[in-house]
Amino acid sequence: MKKIAVASGIIFNLCCYNAQDTLQSRNLQKDIALLSSGSSIEVKTPFFKKDWVKKSMAPAILFTAAAATWGEKENIREVRNRYLPTFKAKYDDYLQYTPALTVYGLKLAGVKGRNNLGRATLSYATSLVIMGILVNSIKYTAKVERPDGSKNNSFPSGHTAMAFANASFLHKEYGIVNPAYSIGGYSAATLTGLGRNLNNRHWIPDILAGAGIGIISTELGYFFIDKIYKNKGDNLSVLSRIQGNDYPSFLAIKLGAALGTTNFLKESELDDKKQNGFEGGLEGAYFFSKKWGIGGDISFSSFPIKPQRISLDDAEDFGEHSIVTQSMGFLGAGIGPYFSHEFSDKWQLTLKATAGYSATASGKVFIKSDSIDTPTHELPIATYKPKPAFRWNTGASLTYKFNPGLGLTLYTDYNEIKSTIRYHFSDEIKESEELDEELNNITAKEKINYITLGLRLTAYF
Repeated sequence: MKKIAVASGIIFNLCCYNAQDTLQSRNLQKDIALLSSGSSIEVKTPFFKKDWVKKSMAPAILFTAAAATWGEKENIREVRNRYLPTFKAKYDDYLQYTPALTVYGLKLAGVKGRNNLGRATLSYATSLVIMGILVNSIKYTAKVERPDGSKNNSFPSGHTAMAFANASFLHKEYGIVNPAYSIGGYSAATLTGLGRNLNNRHWIPDILAGAGIGIISTELGYFFIDKIYKNKGDNLSVLSRIQGNDYPSFLAIKLGAALGTTNFLKESELDDKKQNGFEGGLEGAYFFSKKWGIGGDISFSSFPIKPQRISLDDAEDFGEHSIVTQSMGFLGAGIGPYFSHEFSDKWQLTLKATAGYSATASGKVFIKSDSIDTPTHELPIATYKPKPAFRWNTGASLTYKFNPGLGLTLYTDYNEIKSTIRYHFSDEIKESEELDEELNNITAKEKINYITLGLRLTAYF
C-alpha cells in the first residue's frame, strides 16, 4: 500500500507539473528510485505550523509581555490610582470560574464537545494540578509584595491563572464546535485579570504571567491525557468544525510604547521634559465583508514628566531641589471604520480611522528635596487638570497568523487630543494677592499628539 500511495503522489505531481510546463524541475529518475526502494517522501512541517509551536505561542507572548512591563508596573499602578483610586468590586472572585461552569452546563445539556464528560473532567483536573504547582511554586519563591501591601505572594496572579485555565478548558472542549465559545471564555478571563489590577491586588506583570500559566497548564493537561487515550478527542469524528464566514473580525489585547511629538505639552513648557510612556488596552472589530468592518478600542496611556532640577539662591543651606510633575494620563475610547487586506493566509494588513472621547487624570506638581521635613520629602505647590476632550485616531497594523484563530500583530497609531489644562496653586501662593492673580489664572490650550507602537495578541472569530 505504501508503494501505491507513493506512486499515486508521484503521478499527481507529474500531472501538475505537465499542466504548468515545469516538468523539467522534477527529477523522474530519483522518483523511480524512491519508489523502488519503498521509502516514503518526508514533508517537513514549517516551524510556525508545528503543533507545539502553535500551542506555546500565546503563553510565550504573555510571559514576554510580563517581563517587558516589570519595570513599568509602578507607573501602570499610578494610572489606576489616579483614575479609579476607590475601585472595589469583587466580581473577579466569581467570574474566573464561569468558563468551566459553562463546559459542564453544556455537557449536562447534551451538547457534544471534544470529549465525553469523564475524559473532559480528567483533562481538566490534570490541568488544574499543573497550574497549581506552577503558580504556588513561583509565588512562594519570588515573594513579590502585592500592590496593596497585604502579602508577599503577588507574582503570578492565581485568579488570572485559574481564569485562563478555565477559558482554555472551554476552548478545548467547545471552540471546535463554535469559536464564539472561545471568545466568550477568554473575554471572561481577561475581565478577571483586569479586575485583579483594578482592585489593587496584582501588578500587571502578575496578570500577564498568570494568563500564560493558565493557558500552558491546560495545553499540558490535555497533552498528557490525550497520550493515555491515544487520540485527541472522543467526538472528533462526529463534530464538524464551524469555520465562520472567513471575515477578519477580531478581539485583541494590546501593549506598546507611547511617544509624544515635538509639540506635546508645548504651551505648558513641558515639551522638552516629557518622556516615552506606555499604552495598554483592548481593541476589536466586526467585519461585514472580507475588506470592511467597524471597530474600536478602549485604551489608556501615560507619559512620565522628567523632574526639573533647580538650585535656590541659598543652595548652601537648602541644596538641590526638583520640581516634579506627575505623569500625564489619558483614558480613551473610539469607534470607526476598519479596512483589511490579506496578502496571504498568514499575513494581513489592517487600516483604521476612529473618533471618540478621551478622559484625563488630574495630577500634582510638588517640590522634592531631602531638606523638606515631611515623610516623603515633598512639598505640594500646585495641581493640574486637563479637560476631557475629543480624540481622533488613525493607524495601521500587520498581523502574522499562527493559525486561523490567533495572530501576533505589530501596530502603530497616531492620536490627537485638544485639551485645556488649568493649573491651581497651593494655599500659600493664594495668600499672596499678586501671585494668586498671576498664577491661578494660568490655563494652557494643548494640542496633544502622540504615536503609539506596540504588539497585539489577536484572536479571530
